[in-house]
Amino acid sequence: AFQGGTVGTMASMLSDVSGALAAFVEDLGPRMNRVLILFMSEFGRTVNENGNGGTDHGHGGHMLAVGGMVKGRKVYGKWTGLERDSLNQGRDMPVHTDFRQVFAESLHDLYGFDAFEKNFFPGYNHKAQPIDFLKSVV
Repeated sequence: AFQGGTVGTMASMLSDVSGALAAFVEDLGPRMNRVLILFMSEFGRTVNENGNGGTDHGHGGHMLAVGGMVKGRKVYGKWTGLERDSLNQGRDMPVHTDFRQVFAESLHDLYGFDAFEKNFFPGYNHKAQPIDFLKSVV
């Protein structure tokens, strides 16, 4: 409720999150070259505001990767726009990138672990092109 734009409940909560992440990164200093922080929501939000000034749960969410090995300052993923025809069920962002792809590439580039070969994510039939958002540290 009352999410707001640059001022409101959501802006306040995101300010807390970004402040905590910034403090953690600053505390780790040069060690961040070998640390990866993956931050994600467990669900997305609808595009349009609901009756109480917020948005309802949706499908496509977000992920944020922070660390020295991130090929950074870039948005990875597919953008299809906010037009009704581009939305999942005409109301929220579709899922374009499975989070397991991000996790699998992270495990590989950080530790040399092949999550797909080891069936680390049972039932996930990986067919996606690599995201290629990390520089390998192994």
